[in-house]
Amino acid sequence: MNDRMTTPWGTCTLARFPEDPRDRLRAWDASDAYLLRHLAADGTRLDGTVVVVGDRWGALTTALAAHRPTLITDSFLAREATRANLARNGVEVDTARLLTTRDVPPDRIDVLLVRVPKSLALLEDQLHRLAPAVHEGTVVIGTGMVKEIHTSTLKLFERVLGPTRTSLAEQKSRLVFCTPDPALVRAASPWPYRYELPDDTGALSGRTVTNHAGVFCADHLDIGTRFFLGHLPQGGGARRIVDLGCGNGVVGLAAALAEPEAEVVFVDESYQAVASAEATYRDNAGGKAEFLVGDGMSGLPDASVDLVLSNPPFHSHQATTDAVARRMFSGARRALRPGGELWVVGNRHLGYHVTLRRIFGNSELVASNAKFVVLKAVRE
Repeated sequence: MNDRMTTPWGTCTLARFPEDPRDRLRAWDASDAYLLRHLAADGTRLDGTVVVVGDRWGALTTALAAHRPTLITDSFLAREATRANLARNGVEVDTARLLTTRDVPPDRIDVLLVRVPKSLALLEDQLHRLAPAVHEGTVVIGTGMVKEIHTSTLKLFERVLGPTRTSLAEQKSRLVFCTPDPALVRAASPWPYRYELPDDTGALSGRTVTNHAGVFCADHLDIGTRFFLGHLPQGGGARRIVDLGCGNGVVGLAAALAEPEAEVVFVDESYQAVASAEATYRDNAGGKAEFLVGDGMSGLPDASVDLVLSNPPFHSHQATTDAVARRMFSGARRALRPGGELWVVGNRHLGYHVTLRRIFGNSELVASNAKFVVLKAVRE
């Protein structure tokens, strides 16, 4: 959905990525608008190095394009949305510098604008990475909806950068103001985090998993994945397997150990997730593997894989939606060879069996418990 955001510097036309006429969610919210109003009203100087962290769909980067900002994001979709929104508003894409959370950040930051992420761990990791570039005169402002900013958020800014306070709420959004303290002594970043898989996970038992900040269930094996691991296909002879929405790569690793001759492709839209999956795989397996950051299966050719395994997300930031899963399932059908299979684990209430029947024409229940189902769909 295209939408218009009015800012002190003009109006921007914005959309999420990829565009979907059925998606009624906006590409910006009140916290983006609040931050932009504050910058203009406060007369914040934007003539130094401006860094925008976690801009969800490029709204802040597009609005501030005249100041040649640097965007740092963990999201492939956010990066592509920013490219598209810059172009949609007549701005050359190279006006903004687009970095990922895995890239080396700027060595000096004069204005640091942080869209507070859902993951406190990701915020912690990024503040630690950016702290050496922040100086006494750096303007540091965070923004988010009231429900996204907690006492722990403020304490984190204080622990890593310096004294922190918040604004009054406007339209259920709030700003975070942090004054950098060059004399602050901060502890080392705890990321990445590693843990051993429990003894009841078959061939994975005792193996070490690496989690970079922001990856789902960073300190333990989530119960959905645990259930999925107990019901993965065995002995099918798949030559090319995809772990779709791979997270830390545990499912793909299990597939690699079960089918040592297969090539396993780990795919996620999170740069942190794909880095985690690669580290997990390299520590535990030695076969053929590929690691892709992208929009689902869009980077894979038609009819090129035999098996797709997925534990898809059902949130887009704070919004609950099945749009991501629908796109992943449609991409899987396109990329599967005839007779190839998609295996999915999901919460029972999500009704994935209906979506799979609509896309594949079939859906089979493989296993279920009180909370989860494992489903199989075949490319006919």
